[in-house]
Amino acid sequence: MSPPPSLSLPLGTRRAQCASILAASAVWLLSGPARAEDAFSDKLILDTGRPELAPADPEQVDFVVHGEYALRVRGASDLRLQAPVSNTALGELGQNAYVYHWLRLTPRFRYRDKIQLVGQIDVPRGMLLGDVTEGVGAVRDSLSEARWYEVHPRYLYLEYNSPIGIFRVGQQGAFWGMGMLANDGDHPTLFGDYQRGSLSERLLFATSPMGKGTPLTILVAGDMVFEDNTADLLGDDLEDYEKDRPGVASDATETGRHTSGDRALQAVAGVLWRTKPAEAGIYGVYRHQERDTESVDALTPFVESLDVGVLDVTGKFHAVVPGTDAYLYGQTEMAAIFGSTSFVRNNYYAATDPSLEREDERVRTFGAVARLGVVHLAGQGKGQFGRLVTEVEWGYATGDADPYDGTTKRFSMDPNHNVGLVLFDHVLAWKSARAATNAGDPSLVNRPAPGAQLLPSKGSVNGATYLNPRVVVRPRSWLDLKGGVVIAQTTADFVDPYHAGALGSFANYDGGDPRSHDLGLELDLGVDARFPAAQGTTVAVGAEGGVLFPGHAFDDSAGNRLPNQYVGAVKAAVLF
Repeated sequence: MSPPPSLSLPLGTRRAQCASILAASAVWLLSGPARAEDAFSDKLILDTGRPELAPADPEQVDFVVHGEYALRVRGASDLRLQAPVSNTALGELGQNAYVYHWLRLTPRFRYRDKIQLVGQIDVPRGMLLGDVTEGVGAVRDSLSEARWYEVHPRYLYLEYNSPIGIFRVGQQGAFWGMGMLANDGDHPTLFGDYQRGSLSERLLFATSPMGKGTPLTILVAGDMVFEDNTADLLGDDLEDYEKDRPGVASDATETGRHTSGDRALQAVAGVLWRTKPAEAGIYGVYRHQERDTESVDALTPFVESLDVGVLDVTGKFHAVVPGTDAYLYGQTEMAAIFGSTSFVRNNYYAATDPSLEREDERVRTFGAVARLGVVHLAGQGKGQFGRLVTEVEWGYATGDADPYDGTTKRFSMDPNHNVGLVLFDHVLAWKSARAATNAGDPSLVNRPAPGAQLLPSKGSVNGATYLNPRVVVRPRSWLDLKGGVVIAQTTADFVDPYHAGALGSFANYDGGDPRSHDLGLELDLGVDARFPAAQGTTVAVGAEGGVLFPGHAFDDSAGNRLPNQYVGAVKAAVLF
């Protein structure tokens, strides 16, 4: 099936069309009485159905447990992947339908409004049944077998609300701005689901130096990263990876199932100026990360390391549209990462002894997102809701046309910053996972090339720019009808590091011309409904699906287009 003719329009023309649609929707909203009070909240835009946490009683001790049980039935069309050299018949993902679930519990013990002990755990979590994936074992959560019983510990921290500020110690999540870089994996998005997140053993202090209730907040923290997009303290589970490399010894520990864990330490500082209609903040991080590994065997150990600085700026606002019953709102986040690492090596060092003296890889990456929207209100007081939401999001992440020029330029957003359903969360996630697995093909190498563990995108936006207009129509406060469009291009030549490093050819993930930057156009639709049940419990059901009309960036070496890709999910959850 050929894509519609409109897909051949340049990205600038598509942006203009999307902007016209958004403007037309905004004009329609300019009617109705003015709303004097400032009643704006994020719930007007995205109603998750989660119960609100009641404030602590300053005179009482209490124990509360919130959480959710979610079930997903997911399906997808056949996805073409680059076959490994050792198994040329393995040209697809192999997974078309499966059932996934999780139970997330968040217990909270509170001593008045001064001290609280907070925990959070996903138990169980995983794939219940269905088709398994093939040849993508190098990525964490590869879904290569049904493991419904997984346990994912998330939070366990103690918080003290002192007279001079808040002290917090223990394992906790990190979320900043729009969640583009630091995302705790506990913020729902319009399409898609969250997983894992940025979790750290953290000592944090936050204070308002101008006094309680004033706009200025300053925070400092010291972290040992438990897990995030690039580090895992406990090590990577290699059980699935070993299945894709039969008979080949790995660099696993004596258990034979895990690589050495990452030791990632961070120093964090942030300043936030927050008022009711607007806020702005700046966030800085210094990160040092190490991992033990081996050149040939246990007699040739060495340490991979990374030292980077991160600067992240964010801001948001909302304002009443004059003469209407609507709000205009917006948010942005921009981040730059700079430093050096030995996790990634140029082609010469990848082909020779990685323990040789060499210059570290330079890290120079940049990413940005911005969102602008209008929400029209209905109802009054506690019954108020967003009747119509129209918004557009733009994102940009630097790309890397030459993975072996000594400078890493590819910026990766957090995988929990979901953009659509198909392109980033499905197609690119599995194509990059297959590339990482192919990089360890025993027909080519005895062990994966250094840095291969960083190749899977895990669903993140990296090396791409996108425009994502979205709309939510709520004929009732409990019913969402939603739609979205994703238009995306790469920000550099679309070069697969596996092709460049292992095969010696600059090509895309399918072996095609890397100079084609068009990733394609995606259309998403969905419906969500929320029904209150007994004692503050909400039952949520819904369905969502998307289709990707792939661009020429996915053409193979013979110029064959990637077939249109379809992804869908039926959803059910109990939130309490």
